[in-house]
Amino acid sequence: MTIDRVGSIDPIQPGKKTGRSGQVSQNEKTDSISLSAEALEKGERYQAKELIFASADVRAERIAEMKSKINDPSYINETILKATVDKILDTWGL
Repeated sequence: MTIDRVGSIDPIQPGKKTGRSGQVSQNEKTDSISLSAEALEKGERYQAKELIFASADVRAERIAEMKSKINDPSYINETILKATVDKILDTWGL
């Protein structure tokens, strides 16, 4: 008994081409994203906060020293207060 093939599939002949060329059309649109000013600001805040939390607190000794000085009533006087206010105002640009 001989079984013939179903259909006309010939393994020697090349397959059909789809008719698509390998070139990309110049008219295709590209995807884009636009972020609002609020989203950009929140992103910057998030990055700044992550940097702060990731940094080591290398001034722990200095902070402890300043806390002990502030708790000492003889440390705070008019000269210290004026210097502190001047530094704060300089930082703010006032």
